[in-house]
Amino acid sequence: MSVPPEDAGRRLDQFLVTQLDISRARVQELIAGEKILVNDAPAKASLKLRGGERISIVGPAERPPLRAIAEEIPLDILYEDEDLAILNKPAGMMVHAGAGATEDRRNRGTLVNALLHHFASLSGVGGEMRPGIVHRLDKETSGLIVVAKNDEAHGKLAAQFARREVKKTYVALVHGWLKKDQGTVAASISRDRVRRTRMTTRVAGGREAISHYRVARRLDSPYGKFTLIEVKIDTGRTHQIRVHMASLGHPVVGDTLYGAPRNSPLLAKNARSGAPRVPVVSLARNFLHAAELELGHPRTTKRLALKSPLPAELQAFLAVIEADGAGNASAPSRI
Repeated sequence: MSVPPEDAGRRLDQFLVTQLDISRARVQELIAGEKILVNDAPAKASLKLRGGERISIVGPAERPPLRAIAEEIPLDILYEDEDLAILNKPAGMMVHAGAGATEDRRNRGTLVNALLHHFASLSGVGGEMRPGIVHRLDKETSGLIVVAKNDEAHGKLAAQFARREVKKTYVALVHGWLKKDQGTVAASISRDRVRRTRMTTRVAGGREAISHYRVARRLDSPYGKFTLIEVKIDTGRTHQIRVHMASLGHPVVGDTLYGAPRNSPLLAKNARSGAPRVPVVSLARNFLHAAELELGHPRTTKRLALKSPLPAELQAFLAVIEADGAGNASAPSRI
């Protein structure tokens, strides 16, 4: 293409954005990669055009669409047939790559990467970056997740989630003692307008979100008070349980995004005389686990119900805070 005289004085990147109808960031990527030549030579994005230059593009203007990449990552598969699989996702694993993912950075190590390696067929409803994904768990939440192997199964499973027919039960440990043995939080959830990585219940007009909790145990430990709870959710909003518990003033242990302390210090008043002092106890993930999942099989309609025990790191954390005397149980524990 040639630069018209009327575009004299414009920056090269600004001119190309109007001519190619792509983002300025993509234009700058192409220029940095020497994929755009001015009079057959590489040029800087800030080059001021004089008019009459000949511009050549030697690379694709549009970035090729991202595709998830198969990786040999172990999976804990609890149930599998021709239509679906139900597995245990570990904490620390993203379900799928996020926005802006690249092949060499964020598009690695996700559940989707592992699924592509293990399964010959996955539904394509979610697109090439989310094959088989019907619902999600937060990166630092472990537990049960269902995957669709074909589009028909995906559609029927998604319909069950939309009709709130899927029963999901989580186990969480929160800071402090909840006042009630059981309760319901019905507070809409929106994205935080200031901190965009957070969700909030403080903005009007959010999406409906309903969580039901039941106290399993109240723990009075040398590191403070904690409550172990079961949570059943009617809706599946982003960060729902984490936001709802934080809204009650009881953030999930390990969830620093919503106000949990990074470390729980040993309380001097509770330290045994002569006992080894452990200054802090911490958890490198959120104490939130998707423990039970019940749904109708998309082909047979038979109810499938699976359970997942607490992962070893959460059991170990409980053992540490209970070691020096805890456990004022106000409700029978089924966990």
